[in-house]
Amino acid sequence: MPAAAQDDEVSACLITKTDINPFFVKMKEGATAKAEELGIDLSTFAGRVDGDHETQQQAMESCIASGVDGILITASDTKAIVPLVRQARDQGILVIALDTPLQPADAADATFATDNFEAGRLIGAWAKAKLGDEAENAKIAFLDLNESQPSVGVLRDQGFMEGFGIDTADENQWGDEDDDRIVGHEATQGNEEGGRRAMENLLQVNPNINVVYTINEPAAAGAYEALNAFGMADQVMITSIDGGCPGVENVEQGIIGATAQQYPLQMASLGIEAIAQFAEDGSVPEPSEGLDFFNTGVNLVTDDPAEGVPSISVEEGLERCWG
Repeated sequence: MPAAAQDDEVSACLITKTDINPFFVKMKEGATAKAEELGIDLSTFAGRVDGDHETQQQAMESCIASGVDGILITASDTKAIVPLVRQARDQGILVIALDTPLQPADAADATFATDNFEAGRLIGAWAKAKLGDEAENAKIAFLDLNESQPSVGVLRDQGFMEGFGIDTADENQWGDEDDDRIVGHEATQGNEEGGRRAMENLLQVNPNINVVYTINEPAAAGAYEALNAFGMADQVMITSIDGGCPGVENVEQGIIGATAQQYPLQMASLGIEAIAQFAEDGSVPEPSEGLDFFNTGVNLVTDDPAEGVPSISVEEGLERCWG
């Protein structure tokens, strides 16, 4: 039963990794707007920096003590937060993971997130379609997140391969493929400097790279800087994932060919709606068909659409971007 079923006022908490990252700023915006619309008392918390588990733990304890109906959380430490999640659920509080699944994922009542595999598949299918017959001769650089291979990085990377028509081997990891179109994988840490360094390293391996997969748009911006320095910017197709406003603007400028856009505002807004429904009748959100989480949507953004690959325009992408 909902924690406050006997109380007319529905209350909720949103706990994000930080309150400065544009992704989480947009998430807070979505939760706040929906809470105001539905008359829900919303408290918001955030870590001081990405990875600040202690502050998130304190926020969870506060939310549990106040007896809220539901908690939305993007956990910095997806394993260490689980005992508090269980404590909340034992007290009748609905706990929904946003964007980042807990470990194990079923520690939460539900997960609302982007289908990261589909995000990668869309940009891979677009790149293949744009190259046409030349896709068979592509030389692809993979600019990944980091060597620990977190699930978001693996899913996006392996999705790209499926979309491009590359055998992923073990789809739970990257780097074990034997397709000679892959020049190599380099970690970027998801930032511009890392993208630049990774691109430079892979150009040393093969200067004929003509397709670049990037884990996110800051890494793509760094890759472009490196390619531009080598006088190769016009010869290489860059693809990416995120859909932040700077990234979509880079698509508009031709720096990125296409990006897959995710929707943090939608994640949080739907999460608040789920808490309202739970408070009303005790129902728990069901995962999307064929998935173990609730898919909050992803769209390919490009002004150079490819036949057979659904996409939205840069104009629409700018209307829906964040940051």
